[in-house]
Amino acid sequence: MLSKRTIIGLVIGSVIIAIGGYSLILHIGTITINENYVVAVGDSTFYTIPAPAHTQQTMTITGDSFDMKLESPGDGLQIPNTSYKKEVSLNWTHLIDGETKIHIQNTGNAELIITGVLVRTSDPIWFTFDLMVITSGMVIIGFSMGFTLRKPKGF
Repeated sequence: MLSKRTIIGLVIGSVIIAIGGYSLILHIGTITINENYVVAVGDSTFYTIPAPAHTQQTMTITGDSFDMKLESPGDGLQIPNTSYKKEVSLNWTHLIDGETKIHIQNTGNAELIITGVLVRTSDPIWFTFDLMVITSGMVIIGFSMGFTLRKPKGF
């Protein structure tokens, strides 16, 4: 017969393991990010987008004036440091696995609005984090099982 503490520990540990497993499944493969970012006057921003081959990327930058530099892996889209006014729409595809690097500097008198849909690979640290969550659920179940053991005579 299981004690009340053991049942509570089993339930809590099982919930933690389920959350870790669900998160592990979510972090497999690519992640789609819907970007909506504002850059203040005079500020700059950097994007590093690691992505597998054949992933489509889109980004629209709207503002008074700005400088932008883009480097895509392989023979993909390459834009040297160039000045723009009003709006720029970018669509490119990663030809090989690698990182796209984008530097945007607001040189105008108004804020920049950056919108886009970026597809990137999952960060490997999340895999480790999810495994640690699953392990902590197992540890909780293990400790709670200790409450069901009968104590030897004399204790």
